[in-house]
Amino acid sequence: MKAIAVREGEGAPSLVEKPRPEPDAGEALVRTLRVGVDGTDHEVIRGGHGGVPEGEDHLVLGHEAVGVVEDPNGTELAVGDVVVPTVRRPPNGANEYFERGEADMAPEGMYHERGIVGAHGFMAEYFTSPAEYLVRIPESLAEIGFLVEPASISEKAFELAEASRSTFEWSPESALVLGNGSLGLLTLAMLRGDYERLYCLGRRDRPDPTIDIIEELGATYVDSRKTPADAVPEVYEPVDFVYEATGYAKHAFESVHALAPNGVAALLGVPGEWEFEIDGGAFHEELVLHNKAMVGSVNSGVRHFEAAAEAISALPEWFVDDLVTGVYGLDEFDRAFAEGDTVIKTAVQFDTHEER
Repeated sequence: MKAIAVREGEGAPSLVEKPRPEPDAGEALVRTLRVGVDGTDHEVIRGGHGGVPEGEDHLVLGHEAVGVVEDPNGTELAVGDVVVPTVRRPPNGANEYFERGEADMAPEGMYHERGIVGAHGFMAEYFTSPAEYLVRIPESLAEIGFLVEPASISEKAFELAEASRSTFEWSPESALVLGNGSLGLLTLAMLRGDYERLYCLGRRDRPDPTIDIIEELGATYVDSRKTPADAVPEVYEPVDFVYEATGYAKHAFESVHALAPNGVAALLGVPGEWEFEIDGGAFHEELVLHNKAMVGSVNSGVRHFEAAAEAISALPEWFVDDLVTGVYGLDEFDRAFAEGDTVIKTAVQFDTHEER
């Protein structure tokens, strides 16, 4: 079967041939429909994140997948079920986090992530997975099911943020999303209806497709070159919730100053090494005197995938059309990895079957 992989030291994905996998006991065989491409894939390709499986010289890419069950192999799944796989797997046998169903809370070294570190991903014509890591989604979502995994990341962040405010009555009205990449835009769309006022911070000049999407969603675009995150309260208003999806290290410290009293910031970006000066006293004071909170979040679990499927179902059709700027077959898969101002979200299409 055909798969898309990156070899150690090459710095670019390539099409490779691999044997079609055979499911072990408790696993199902899935025929891949589509696999999304995101910033993590680009970091893995550049060698800045992740790693190949032990004893191999390449990594099959892809962690945002949707597929159809080809062979249930005695599991509770059925032929034709549309499924989305979670990402983490136990590295060398189960550990306490996987046994509790909390793989997303495992620390480094206690998990592999398919398509990222230690385990091949889903960017292949077929893949196998234990049934417990396959989440059924409606057949109507088959074409956009690759958005479920990134949406699940946001669902977990929302859950953690709300949990940090659960000891008192918290009724947030305003939210600021830091980052107008695909995850930031997807999150902004998911926040509609729960917040009266939405803001999205980026670094782009008009005309720009992401700014168009932000404003079509009814949100306000904030140019960080004119209004940094910590200046948002002065220019607009203090916000109840900040969602950081940039990996820009200063945002972790600027976010607390953007928050209204009792607000919470969720950090999802992973920055590189960068030393800079901050006013530690002011940062600490804001957290303490105004009952603010910050949470870090990575990966997600089955319940977050299930919530994400519901959230994706509720997205406006125009938004999905504008967000997904390209879906490419294997004959032009390299276009899915192109970067540029007009590229927002792309995917590789594997399935060529006419019938579901």
